[in-house]
Amino acid sequence: MRSSQRLSVALACAEAEWPHTDWPAQDDPYVRRVVHLRRSLDVPEAVDAVVLRCDDPSKALAGLLRAMGARTLPTVVVTPRRDTETIVEVFRRGAGCLVEDDYCSQMLSSAVMAATVGHTYLSPSACAALREGAQRMSRAGGAMERLRAKLSPREQQIMELLSTGLGAQEIGRKLRLSEKTVRNNLSNIYAKLDARGSTDAVLRWLGATPVLHA
Repeated sequence: MRSSQRLSVALACAEAEWPHTDWPAQDDPYVRRVVHLRRSLDVPEAVDAVVLRCDDPSKALAGLLRAMGARTLPTVVVTPRRDTETIVEVFRRGAGCLVEDDYCSQMLSSAVMAATVGHTYLSPSACAALREGAQRMSRAGGAMERLRAKLSPREQQIMELLSTGLGAQEIGRKLRLSEKTVRNNLSNIYAKLDARGSTDAVLRWLGATPVLHA
């Protein structure tokens, strides 16, 4: 992301299927403009993130990632699907997820911004589905508790908030900590959980299998 500028976003959906015709607003603090992609999903070079609106993320997200090839652009999925399997699959692939009728245009901008700084943003019902699915997929509760016990009480607080879809800045405000302190704690947490980043750490914290399936 170009830190001094607002973001340019590619929309991967038919223009007629996009519900937010007034997004972004002129005074949007994060997003400057959006560009609709053609069916070929040829993503322009000069964009900072992609928003994929689709009915079946398991197929559409895989197709988008294939089309991008070696490029790794931050991605947010907008979908009517709220079943556990779909949400977990989107999260495993590293994309944010907003369930339709569960977010507003301001949340969409926040989700795009979060994606560009490595945070996986989830709308409330997507977050609930992830937690339910992760707990259901847990192989052994005892193993999960032993993993959690590696963290200090403060680190456990941070992970609990991270798993509800909050970023470092929001976590800091809730716990009255600086963002730098939260990020330092997150680095320690990732090392203790042997996690590659926030997505992997949340899956491990919730007891889900952390393997990414292509």
